[in-house]
Amino acid sequence: MSQSTREAAHRAASDAEQIAWVDEQDNLLGALVRSDLRERGLIGRGTYIMLFNSAGELCVHRRTLSKAIYPGYWDVAAGGMVQADESYAESAARELAEELGVSGVELTAHDHFYFEDTGNRLWCSAFSAVWDGPLKLQPEEVLEARFIPVEQVMREISEKPYCPDSLAALKRYLKAQQSDVAKNT
Repeated sequence: MSQSTREAAHRAASDAEQIAWVDEQDNLLGALVRSDLRERGLIGRGTYIMLFNSAGELCVHRRTLSKAIYPGYWDVAAGGMVQADESYAESAARELAEELGVSGVELTAHDHFYFEDTGNRLWCSAFSAVWDGPLKLQPEEVLEARFIPVEQVMREISEKPYCPDSLAALKRYLKAQQSDVAKNT
């Protein structure tokens, strides 16, 4: 099976997943097929896992061209939609293992916020983890990945297309980190 055939099959299966459907206050309303949720402009739940190495570099990866939202964009977080029967933390652990092949790491929860963009309405939970081992990329979703300094990421966002939802998570994370540093000085 060719890569593009595998991506198309993966996309079809992904679009058929039962996703948590929520209201404006993040109250669970039920489950809907992912493509239906997106087409109707309804709100789902998403997770964002910023993966750092022990040197403080952030893992960025490029999404496949078959992705329904932000195809081919660079992403600063692993993650995805929360399935109907999952918590945010369960979804985060599953997505990190699926996309980057990283499991068994401690996930630190950082933030819970609402994000809206064309075709993308989500209640989001952001997590971070530290990993120095190898990455095992999911070929149907991830074209390439690398660890780079956060400062480089912030320069690249004006030069390359980066996913705005995960960038929102990263910017909120960095702002909170700066606030924590200011409180402790």
